[in-house]
Amino acid sequence: MTTPCIICVAITGSLPRKADNPAVPITVSEQVDSTQAAFEAGASIVHAHVRNDDETPSSDPEKFARLKEGIERHCPGMIIQFSTGGRSGAGRSRGGMLSLKPDMASLSVGSNNFPNRVYENPPDLVDWLASEMKTHNVKPEIEAFDLSHILKAAQMAADGQLSSPPYVQFVMGVKNAMPVDREVFDFYVHTVKRLFGSEAPWCAAGIGASQSVLNEWAIAAGGHARTGLEDNIRLDRNTLAPSNAALVARTAQICERHERPVATWQEARQILGL
Repeated sequence: MTTPCIICVAITGSLPRKADNPAVPITVSEQVDSTQAAFEAGASIVHAHVRNDDETPSSDPEKFARLKEGIERHCPGMIIQFSTGGRSGAGRSRGGMLSLKPDMASLSVGSNNFPNRVYENPPDLVDWLASEMKTHNVKPEIEAFDLSHILKAAQMAADGQLSSPPYVQFVMGVKNAMPVDREVFDFYVHTVKRLFGSEAPWCAAGIGASQSVLNEWAIAAGGHARTGLEDNIRLDRNTLAPSNAALVARTAQICERHERPVATWQEARQILGL
């Protein structure tokens, strides 16, 4: 039987602003509305950041709490994944919302270059974030910007810091990090299967114009897909995406082409062991 494809929608992120695309949801109420439309279009995971009123990124637990409450009310069953990314805060403030017990949270297990800065994930912070996730029964999603991050996740799983198998997401297309390269992608898939077993679930995310490329590769290869305005604000070179739901719908069409059913939230929870 064909494995259903989990679609994760990254609704906001830390960088896109209304000036870039008016559809980017900033306030908690906008994010809830955008998530509900994406959920109805087929997304079963929401990857969430929060913003301040001036659109700058925030790690305020109170904002995360209101967002979680709104999503639970309007999207019952949807998997809520909080970001612990480094653009939203520094040090342990990046994990200050984990006590709210979301279903999942992103976890970057190593450092790498970003367009204009180093994305710092020092070992002591990685260990602390993993410990907090374990304490609060939050499933990590390993954001792998480099092959070493997959190998580090395997080591952490072997040491008992992560449940095994971890859910690994390949991120490709970030400037100064791993470019979109099919041979590298295929080796990532091979590495996950070698380390965690052929049935271990994995995901892929492409940045900007590479979003649909990575969706295509991942869905065709039996993985899961991430889309959304955090990573890409356009449908094509000349057309802004009108909503997160539109990007989810495009990903669902790719699933249909490859004869992969879109996972319901119930199926997504089963696949991820939630």
